[in-house]
Amino acid sequence: MEFFLLTMLKSQPLWFILLFILGSFKILKLLVSIIFWVYVNFIRRGKNLKKYGSWALVTGPTDGIGKGFAFELAKKGLHLVLVGRNPDKLNDVSSVIKVKYPKIQIKNVVVDFSGDLDEGVKRIKDEIEGLDVGLLINNVGVSYPYARFFHEVDEKLLADLIKVNVEGTTKVTQVVLPGMIKRKKGAIVNIGSGAAIVIPSDPLYAVYAATKAYIDQFSRCLYVEYKKSGIDVQCQVPLYVATKMASIKRSSFFVPSTDGYAKAAMRWIGYEPRCTPYWPHSLLWGLLSSLPESMIDAWRLNYCLGIRKRGQFKDSRKKE
Repeated sequence: MEFFLLTMLKSQPLWFILLFILGSFKILKLLVSIIFWVYVNFIRRGKNLKKYGSWALVTGPTDGIGKGFAFELAKKGLHLVLVGRNPDKLNDVSSVIKVKYPKIQIKNVVVDFSGDLDEGVKRIKDEIEGLDVGLLINNVGVSYPYARFFHEVDEKLLADLIKVNVEGTTKVTQVVLPGMIKRKKGAIVNIGSGAAIVIPSDPLYAVYAATKAYIDQFSRCLYVEYKKSGIDVQCQVPLYVATKMASIKRSSFFVPSTDGYAKAAMRWIGYEPRCTPYWPHSLLWGLLSSLPESMIDAWRLNYCLGIRKRGQFKDSRKKE
């Protein structure tokens, strides 16, 4: 076979040989990518998260993805520092976890990320003093109530988007990171969004998408800065998950439940600096990346205009 190929190539012009070699490399690269995708999604085992430390801190743990993370981390035997704004919901989640995993210690810290953030961060700092916090899940975040043009975003919503999504994640990381540096181990997981990374634009959600783009770049920079310090930093990029924020009540193949996403996410902690843990999401990412950006922009704009129209209709009904 090799002799046949060599003989065939010798009889061909140089341009044909160059195209043949280039095509072979392209095919080889594609095969390697497929094999790696199968390995990381179905074969590679998750890391032993206890090696980072005995405690994990989760922001926004009373609903959605954060709640899923809290239960999965407790299942792995990690003690929890749960940070949220509603003390009743924090107590409810803590109580259920303690019943299910009685050996797990839990500390609740009440912080309104849209309120006095400096005071809230100080409470976090005081609560984790002396604790071996080896894992930080920066999950807290807010989005638009429904799609709207940028000039329709009111001052309160604009302030909350930036304060919660950007400032909150930044300041919590800053208060937890010194302990990790001191112990020379730790893992930070920041929850990004496909709105900022998978699709070229997210019209009518401009500020939300921009805050998640910040999370992505912030994570990548910290990954490079602290990799040699034994600290793994990762930005996880989910697409739609069945949460209140996404206004999706039922899960499906391409829209996992919060528990389904969290379970998948646990296997990726400590590996790539950016990842999409739920494998059907990565299929969608691959499909979208193969399409012209103008086509995706047009589809997304039309889709979000529909969300805006329905949201305005609901608002008008409430005012009646």
